[in-house]
Amino acid sequence: MKAAVLKGFGGPEVFEIEEKPNLIPADNEVLINVIAAGINRPDVFQRKGNYPAPKGTNPDIPGLEVSGIISALGKDVKRFKIADEVMALLPGAGYASQVCISELVCLPKPKHLTFEEAACLPEALYTVWNNLFERGKLIRGNHVLIHGGTGGIGTIAIQLAKLFGAIVYTTVGSEDKVKFALKLGADIAINYKTQDFSEVLKDKPVDVILDSIGADYFNKNLNILKEDGRLIQINATHGAKVELNLLKLIQKRIILTGSTLRSRDIIFKSRLTNEIETNILPLIENNKLRPILTKIFPLEKVIEAHTYFESPQQFGKIVLKMNS
Repeated sequence: MKAAVLKGFGGPEVFEIEEKPNLIPADNEVLINVIAAGINRPDVFQRKGNYPAPKGTNPDIPGLEVSGIISALGKDVKRFKIADEVMALLPGAGYASQVCISELVCLPKPKHLTFEEAACLPEALYTVWNNLFERGKLIRGNHVLIHGGTGGIGTIAIQLAKLFGAIVYTTVGSEDKVKFALKLGADIAINYKTQDFSEVLKDKPVDVILDSIGADYFNKNLNILKEDGRLIQINATHGAKVELNLLKLIQKRIILTGSTLRSRDIIFKSRLTNEIETNILPLIENNKLRPILTKIFPLEKVIEAHTYFESPQQFGKIVLKMNS
């Protein structure tokens, strides 16, 4: 098989394409011939040496989501068969032409989606469903603020929140992205380079905030949350150390929580897989929810792909295509 391998930590130039031995699935695993793999922020952190792969996962190959065709089955696999088209959530090693993964975290690929579109979905779907709906308890009529509304997670979060009846606010980094977020369904989109979101939303009843920024956003988030509001941290790209006034938390009865998905066990991810298949796949199949795919790079251009991913122009999802 072919894979994009990290030859050290640093910028995109640390990637090299290598030939690796073909994989053999374990008893409960399927072997997927990968057609496309999504690029995500944790891949960048892993490349820089800040987010090691979980134990048992190849530490030198990033990649948390793929789509492809099943080419071999472990002896205990019951749900899928050879030649099934699937998309899957991985703990890593997705930048490769083959992956092995438990059948419990595979989803059938919606027939009307391309493999490249399907590769955009698993990481965002699992992250948004678990954090916004399960941990954040988002319900119809709630007002939700989604930071980074035109990123991979943000574009899915906006669409799902609207589909489930929420009022959606979001922050983005340009006027073009404001227009794009509004087209996606956001009720208010704020350009954080020209406006302070906490001033724009200070008189709005914000029930839930999904934040990946941290730093000075933290206390601004607390200030605009209403009583019994929920703040969910899924990252802290601008800084993880913050000051917290506990009295503010107590007086407003704010629920502060956060999570990472990658290191969770297969039982947890299997439950989430079932939830997504029941609650979200029908929305995709009925064209109510769509992946926002903006760039496709061949695997051999992984350096260019990561360079673009970290540029201000990037929005939506970027994928690597394996059969280039």
